[in-house]
Parts: sequence; structure tokens; C-alpha cells
Amino acid sequence: MHDTIIIGAGLAGLSAALELSKRNQSWQILEASDRVGGRVATDEVDGFLLDRGFQILLDAYPEARHILDYGDLNLRPFHAGAKIWLGNTFATVSNPLEHPQHALSTLFAPIGSFSDKFAMLTLRSMLERSSLDDIFERRERTTSEYLRAFGFSERMMERFFTPFLGGVFFDSKLDTSSRMFEFVFKMFASGKATLPAAGMARIPRQMALRLDSSRIRLQTPVASLEEDAEGAIVRLASGEALRAKAVIVATNAQTASHLIATMPANRPAFVAPKSRSTTCLYFAAAEAPLSEPILVLNGTGRGLVNNICVPSNLAPLYAPDEQALISVSIIGSPQTDDETLLTAVRKEMTAWFGAEAHNWRHLRTYRVEHALPDQTPPALTPPERPVRLTESIFVAGDHRDTASIQGAMVSGRRTAEAVAAFLG
Repeated sequence: MHDTIIIGAGLAGLSAALELSKRNQSWQILEASDRVGGRVATDEVDGFLLDRGFQILLDAYPEARHILDYGDLNLRPFHAGAKIWLGNTFATVSNPLEHPQHALSTLFAPIGSFSDKFAMLTLRSMLERSSLDDIFERRERTTSEYLRAFGFSERMMERFFTPFLGGVFFDSKLDTSSRMFEFVFKMFASGKATLPAAGMARIPRQMALRLDSSRIRLQTPVASLEEDAEGAIVRLASGEALRAKAVIVATNAQTASHLIATMPANRPAFVAPKSRSTTCLYFAAAEAPLSEPILVLNGTGRGLVNNICVPSNLAPLYAPDEQALISVSIIGSPQTDDETLLTAVRKEMTAWFGAEAHNWRHLRTYRVEHALPDQTPPALTPPERPVRLTESIFVAGDHRDTASIQGAMVSGRRTAEAVAAFLG
């Protein structure tokens, strides 16, 4: 019998295993799929690397800095700014502290007033000086309410904040917690938005390489949970029953809710938060529509597409030689079939980039239903939700902390700490 069984090999489950290993406690991971990583995944298609949904790593995440070897990941940064589609032209805004050569053009870019741009610098400076404890103690409201109270104009909201933050939170109304906004904006201000050179899946793979691979069972779905006086019983879909002193359910919130509902007795109260979804379409092109490693935002408030980027501009391994990989992101999952959606996206991209966009070769469409847990207030009051459900059943995941890579990793660690305390 192991000390702990961890259900799920996503970032939270892997982080929990790393922490338990440090404490010399025995564990086993049970993963339903054929790989580690959970939502952080990369597929290879025709020589292209396709992350499952547009994802980035903010290199200022404290937990990621502690756990990951950034040098081994060979992180490739985005340009600190964005190019914004205004309906008939593009405007580029850059962080003047990192790209001083673009300071004047940024100041006069038609996305907001001079006051908006000075307010942006004020906000950035304030958040850089704030500790994470400061951020998570401030009054919680929606991000939209917070930004308007800070003094940003409706033009700045529509042309920059809504597409930028909407693409981060998968939330076009900016109903996400202001605490989450301050945390994420601080991370952007304190570091860089990056991609690992060989795809986002390199993150969980690197974590797994530090673990005993014999303790990670892939393609092992769990059917139900039970608890008795000796601990917990995990019943697999195959019919096999495994015993442990403690179980960590490190899946997404919906799967965790389903598993907890299978407990025949002493079933704990667990309500899964709603999910935010996203849709991502990938295209191949002989020539990139952009020359920079920059994010492009839809500042019009119209259309399906929220943002695009060219991952191969950052990391050449994302595409074969003489090819470009284009990522197109949509907030939510449109209620149309994939072929109709593709036609609509091509039409929008042709308006943005000209007739050549019609010739982009479609590679794959991803609809990610449970991309992030919803964090509408009061989701982060408190910022860390309880991880212990019963005497021997624990739960981990970004739905217990901030909806982010940072949150998943922190959740895994603190759940393992709680298990270690329980086991004595």
C-alpha cells in the first residue's frame, strides 16, 4: 500500500508528486490518458508543434521559477506589447521600458488617450511594488469594475484590455476577479510571456523526468473512490482496487466532482466551479503574416477572432523549415460546426491580412471545453481554497488557487504538504 495515490498527471499532480518525493513518502500517479500534462499538451502534426489551445508561460511565476529549469526549456519571449487590429489598420503598442525605440509611436497609437497610457504606467509601477499578499488582500470585484475605477476610458477598454485580458482569462466581459487581474498583470510586468522552444508539453515532461517513472501509470482511468477506517480505496475502470493512506484528486474540477460523487458513504460537499472555454485554429503558411514575435489583438469589438500569433516567429521548432505556424484564438466555443467556423475565420483573417490569408492551410481546430475554471468574484476570497475534503481524500488543481500554471503548481505543493501533515 502506498502512502498516497495521486489521480491525474497534470501540473498539480506532478507538483504534488515532486513535493512528496522530497519528503521521502511513497506515491503513485494514476493517469487516464497516454501522457502527462493534463491541459498542457502539444501535438505534432505534419512537422508542426500545436499546443492544445493558445498557451503561454509567464516566466515571473514564483512557483514555476522554483520547480522548472528555464534553461532546459529554452524559453522564447514574446515582444512586450501587442499589435491591435482597428478595423482598417493595425496599431502597435509596446512597453516603453523594454522597447524605448517604440515609446513615441506607442504614445500616439489610437487605442486610448494620453491619460490612459500614463495610467497604464502608473498601474504597472503600483503592481510591481505590490507583494502577492498585498494583491490578495485588496477588495475583490470584477476586472471590468476595477479598470474603470482606475480611470481607463471606454476606448482603452474596448481596444486593449478586453481583447488582451479576454484572451488570458477566456472572458470577453472581464467578469474575472480583480485579484486575478492584479496577479496576472504583475506577472506580465515582472517578467516575460514565453513559449518553451519545443512546445508547452516540455513543461510537464521536464517535471516527470524528475520523478520515478515506474510510479506513473498511464492509460489507467479511475472509476470510483471509497473510504474506510484504514484509508482510501481507488477502484480502476479495469476492476482493480488500490489502497492508500491518502488520495489526492488532481484532475480538473469537473472530473474531480464526478469522482467524489462516486463515494458511497461520507461523501464530502464539493461544488465544481463553472469552466471557461476557448477555441484555437492552427494554420500553415509559406510566409508569416507578421515579422515580429508579437501578439495581435482584435480591437474592434466585432467578429469571432480575439487574438492571433505566429509561434514559429518565437520558436522556429514550432514549424518546419520555410514554413510558418499561425495560431488563431477565439473566446468560448462557437455554436457552429468546424467547417462553418473555419470559413468564418478565413473571412476575418482575409480582412486583416489580405487575400493571402485565404490560402493558409488549416492544420487542426481545438475546442477546449474546460480550459480554465471560472474565477468571477468571490472566487478568490480567500485566494486559496481548502484542499482536504475528508479524513483521507484531498483535492488539487488550479480551481483551488489562481486559474493559471502558477495556481496548479502551488495547489499541488500545498496539497502534498497537507497530506504529509496528515501522515505525520
